[in-house]
Amino acid sequence: MINRYIGNVLIVDDNLDVLTATRLLLKKHYTGVVCCDDPSQVCKLISQHNIDLVLLDMNFRQDSISGQEGFSILHEITETFPEVVVVMMTAYADIQLAISAIQAGAVNFIAKPWQNAELLGMVASAFKHVETRQQVTQLNRRNIALNQLTQGSDAPIIGQSDTMKAILATVEKAAQTNANVLILGESGTGKELIARAIHLAGQRANEAFVNLDMGAISTELFESELFGHIKGAFTNANKDRVGRFELADKGTLFLDELGNLPLQEQAKLLSALQNREIMPVGANKTIQIDIRLIAATNSDLHHAVNAGEFRQDLLYRLNTIEITLPPLRERKQDIPLLVEYYLKHYNTKYKRLLEVSDCDIDKLCEYKWPGNIRELAHSVERAVILSEGKYLDIASVLNNSTTLSTQPKSAEDTVADFNLENVENQTILSALTFFQGNVSKTSKALGLTRGALYRRLEKYGIKQ
Repeated sequence: MINRYIGNVLIVDDNLDVLTATRLLLKKHYTGVVCCDDPSQVCKLISQHNIDLVLLDMNFRQDSISGQEGFSILHEITETFPEVVVVMMTAYADIQLAISAIQAGAVNFIAKPWQNAELLGMVASAFKHVETRQQVTQLNRRNIALNQLTQGSDAPIIGQSDTMKAILATVEKAAQTNANVLILGESGTGKELIARAIHLAGQRANEAFVNLDMGAISTELFESELFGHIKGAFTNANKDRVGRFELADKGTLFLDELGNLPLQEQAKLLSALQNREIMPVGANKTIQIDIRLIAATNSDLHHAVNAGEFRQDLLYRLNTIEITLPPLRERKQDIPLLVEYYLKHYNTKYKRLLEVSDCDIDKLCEYKWPGNIRELAHSVERAVILSEGKYLDIASVLNNSTTLSTQPKSAEDTVADFNLENVENQTILSALTFFQGNVSKTSKALGLTRGALYRRLEKYGIKQ
């Protein structure tokens, strides 16, 4: 039984006998063999059939012996499809012509007539060049795309409360494995910081950490964002795009706001995780991937499973290790440390020398911080900018629409305040009020994309 190798070959010759004989020989060994007797159609066929290797005749009817027509096509191929490998063919075994063809970009040269074993050996050798070029092309595309990604904050994880000590112990254990991790918690609790800590403490620390906000991508672009696409796969796909899975190969892929993933797209994500391979949109070849997956959400995925809104098998695939981050109101012991850190950071950034009084620290510890650490950081930054004198102006730290109170709350108020949707709704309203309805500033302050904020406005029926 003859082994067939994955690869697409285009044979270009104006002699139909040569085309037929070569096709019959190669189709036994390679998955795709395409014939062409019209040189003007070469680039079109390369694009249509995802060609890896071109066997190109040097002499056609218009120019029977000089090889110039073949050189012209060779130049067009190397310019348009630099990853495609070309082997030149001619009935005139001129050594100078062979040297010129290789200098022009061909990887080899074969004279007609040939022995079948000779041609098969030549093609097999050329496919080694195909593999090398594809690896280089993939690496270049991956590096370009990685350079365009923001790698995120280098802020440390701050906390001395018993809860945070237990979480950091879990982080340390999780980092020593390649197990998938699911991080749960309200918006602004530091889920991405935990994800980065796991990555940096693990075996993949020297590889890429690639993040994607699942709430910021539309259903139509889901596959393209995660798996990539090839040029021409759909309208406006003007060039190849590397997906986040491929970018994160050998490293860590962090999928934030996973609860926003529509049910119909969850099966595609599950398949990629199970099979450890992806197929870019419009491609006909799969790409093997090796990633460490960390996902995060502020949604209750267990409740979503019971409601039929999230796949149970995907949840079990994601939460091999599950970490739940507490809201800031439940770790008041850490608030003074966080205020001290961000005050020092923004003093340096804005060239200030502000301090915070012990009395104001106590007041800050009484506040519930519905936006959690993210709200605290933005509030301290705002106060550093607006404060006059030696001390941080406590009135500038909190939203104008928020009133500090040291009075005890009723049980009913406490329940309402701890309800995740109520907290998120109120935080968005407070931010919109503070920024006078400016969606761009509000989304930035909340750590959301404009698209994610608009979806929440629609969800809670908030009108601008």
